Amino acid sequence: MRASLFVSIYGRVLGLLRPVRRLAVVLTLANLALAAVPFLDPILFGKAIDLLTHAAARGAEATFHDGVRVFALWAAVGVGGIGARILVSLHADRLAHRQRLDVTAKFFEHVLQLHLAYHRSAHSGRLLKIMLQGGDQLFGLWLGMFREHLSTLVALLVLLPLTVLLNWQMALIMIVLITGSGLLTAYVTRRTFSAQGEVEAYRSAMAERAGDAIGNVVLVQSFVRLSAEMRLMRDVIERLLSAQFPVLNWWAVVSVLQGAVATITVITIFAMGAWLNLKGQATVGEIVTFMGFATHLLGRIDQVVGFVNGLFMEAHSLREFFEVLDTRSAVADHPGARPMEPIRGRVEFDRVSFSYDPQRRALDAVSFAVEPGQSVALVGETGAGKSTAMALLHRQDDPQEGVIRIDGIDIREVTIDSLRAQIGVVFQESLLFYRSIADNLRVGRPDATDAELEEAARLARAHDFIRRQPRAYQTQIGERGSNLSGGERQRLAIARVLLKNPPLLILDEATSALDAETEAQVQQALGNLKRGRTTFIIAHRLATIRDADLILVFQNGRIIERGGFQELVRQGGYFARLVATQFQNPAAAETVSGPGGEPMSLPSDDM
Repeated sequence: MRASLFVSIYGRVLGLLRPVRRLAVVLTLANLALAAVPFLDPILFGKAIDLLTHAAARGAEATFHDGVRVFALWAAVGVGGIGARILVSLHADRLAHRQRLDVTAKFFEHVLQLHLAYHRSAHSGRLLKIMLQGGDQLFGLWLGMFREHLSTLVALLVLLPLTVLLNWQMALIMIVLITGSGLLTAYVTRRTFSAQGEVEAYRSAMAERAGDAIGNVVLVQSFVRLSAEMRLMRDVIERLLSAQFPVLNWWAVVSVLQGAVATITVITIFAMGAWLNLKGQATVGEIVTFMGFATHLLGRIDQVVGFVNGLFMEAHSLREFFEVLDTRSAVADHPGARPMEPIRGRVEFDRVSFSYDPQRRALDAVSFAVEPGQSVALVGETGAGKSTAMALLHRQDDPQEGVIRIDGIDIREVTIDSLRAQIGVVFQESLLFYRSIADNLRVGRPDATDAELEEAARLARAHDFIRRQPRAYQTQIGERGSNLSGGERQRLAIARVLLKNPPLLILDEATSALDAETEAQVQQALGNLKRGRTTFIIAHRLATIRDADLILVFQNGRIIERGGFQELVRQGGYFARLVATQFQNPAAAETVSGPGGEPMSLPSDDM
């Protein structure tokens, strides 16, 4: 692994501790004390050995006097170490747990704010895996840092070089062998970094495939896909293991060689100490001290190897975690954006252009104005620009040219949340949470009373079927409302918007997937919903827009026709052909079902 990547990732990990930096500083100081204690212990032990060795020559009184000072200092060091250990034990775990949950919550919030285009290309199973795995890995790194890594770093980078002042020959042996161990670890890390990246890619693929299959369990069962899905999953698992085993082999080699280095270091230091003692260049106490140093530092080396191995294994997934956090939404509040005040509902598109693909514009200089309370239908073939126009109004994207105004205010001058609070959307697919019916209805207005909840449900023709549920409004609905019918889900979506009570409304193919009887019920609910609101209706079923105040006909990102239903049919243009095609022949277009299912006569060309 490149040193720069190591430093970059670990730097980001430490940077996330900024909100608790005071506690982090206290724990860092405690770790400095913990790093010093294992070095002071061998030194004081060596001093005690030398005092006892030379007691006969120095005399009992001098030996006792010096011994009291040594043991007093040793006791103080021990008590200080115990205090530092208590501090770390009490607060390191709490800090790590608190920060893991805090960062996970921030990741969750960030992902929910990201642009819809990002979510269209990122699988929810992969994002969930990145969030949970990343939080756990950060927890492990923070906990390990305050329990072991900081004191190990101080021991190796600061205290180890200081051993040269005690005995440079034995210190040199430790430094050379420990440096060699570090170089070996760095070599293996570099050799296996790319392979571990491949492993993480397969782990993400597992999460995506599992989420995809579980989210479409009805499809899996109805098409007898269990064996096929398991075969595909096992194929990913086998590829993951094939990439993981060589990495594990390399790190097994490191573990074995670390054990060899530990044995060689201890034997070499003892042999060197004995030789120096025979030459009168080292005391028995110094030999004992350096044997203590060696034992302690070799344990620290094992910790370093474990830390590097852990960070190495986690580097790619942590990089994914930070890449998601670094992703910026294409739509954000502009500097100085202010909350939008309550609006009347006049909407104006002024030469608005937008493109997903540089080669083709999704909207090309679109202009229209809608007065408060008017109902506007957007018609055209798939890809004509209808949904894009409404996405821009809802600020899922911003125009690349032109301006969208509500009550004369450029919508980019107000905060996104306050804008969307003014708009209610009924989607083609009813989007429901795996929560109670009441919780789903309160999505746009959490403070709504039970009475207001029931009133909205009645207007949406939903109250009766809700009362028939096992626990009425407290009934838990399945994921995406799976235990409700399509019409029931759609009426809940309408009740949800009625409860929110927005002045602007977008109906995105709100009845296209319903049967005729259910559609009639939903159309009645929609009639209640549209009353008094500026309403935009995206529709392919032209019978549902008969009463629209204005119809905008889109083609290739432009508005090619506009007017009322009868007016456009009389013109005999593109819209008239859509009506004739939808009802199979021009004669059939003369009579169309209205919103409640009743026949409606359409004007003839000679009217």
